[in-house]
Amino acid sequence: MRQEHFIKRHQPEWNAFEQWLDARGEHAKRARMSRRQWHGLSDHDVPARYRRLCQQLALARRRGYSPLVTDRLQLLMQRGHGLLYRTPPPRWRRMVEFLLAGFPRLVRAERGCMAASALLFWLPLVVVFVAIQLTPELSASLFDPAQLMQFESMYDPDDPLRKLGRDNGTDVAMFGHYVWNNVSIGFRTFASGLLAGIGAVVVLIVNGIVIGGVAGHLQAVGHGDPFWRFVAAHSAPELTAIVIAGGAGLRLGLNLVAPGQRRRIDALVDGGRRGALLCLGVLAMLVFAAFVEAFWSSIAWMPAWIKYSVGGVLWTLTFLWLWRGGRNLDLAEAGATP
Repeated sequence: MRQEHFIKRHQPEWNAFEQWLDARGEHAKRARMSRRQWHGLSDHDVPARYRRLCQQLALARRRGYSPLVTDRLQLLMQRGHGLLYRTPPPRWRRMVEFLLAGFPRLVRAERGCMAASALLFWLPLVVVFVAIQLTPELSASLFDPAQLMQFESMYDPDDPLRKLGRDNGTDVAMFGHYVWNNVSIGFRTFASGLLAGIGAVVVLIVNGIVIGGVAGHLQAVGHGDPFWRFVAAHSAPELTAIVIAGGAGLRLGLNLVAPGQRRRIDALVDGGRRGALLCLGVLAMLVFAAFVEAFWSSIAWMPAWIKYSVGGVLWTLTFLWLWRGGRNLDLAEAGATP
């Protein structure tokens, strides 16, 4: 083939590859910002284009084409190699990117399961809370008298010496207790999805009833103020994490019951992998919630308006994080595998 025909045939794909290098090879943050405006070569097609470019360079050299052609192909090959095989970012950075971007994207990708999980958790919670306000005696059917007395003692507004929601132990010891308690609830909620999803449904409903029952009883007996001040801040990451763990469990159960066109074992492995990634984010949320609960929520002298303001900020940040996090990134680039 003559050089002119060779150039005419492959010039468009060289130009497309060069434009992709210009767009992706610059500063990473700038490349992410312009991702939505990019309408050129797809990232998924780049490896194949790169291999074809290397073949074309070898062919041009063997045929003795002019340096004008071989030098350009050599430059494109070198730039492509540098970009495709560059050193991955450190693990800590991948973890941060996963938490900030990859995890919210995974949550949004499972929006159906997450919405079902939120409904299964929040609906019983709200219904039980309202029902106890209308009929306070209902709390006696959910908890035995000793449990009700313990709840009332923990949030007694007439006991200024008692820390909110705290009966004994130092903040550090209680932090460890809260971490263990929160993580065990989150893990149970996810793992129970293996029971065809029914386990996750039961765990979510039971948790909603219990939390709604405790909140409803304390509100009904006049202990609502210390209770709400205690839960205002850490409830955002804690309750949201339980809902996400439930959504991951529902996904696991759905893949087991309805694998679609895939083999059941393949669907189950895929659901387990996605669930494990979701659980990493859930774990981070629950540890953060335990930290807030141990070192902030139990402070009794803090004015209520500050407690509620911090709680409002954390609920807002949690919502914005899950709603907007990683919208400008591909799932793989966002560190879906930390």
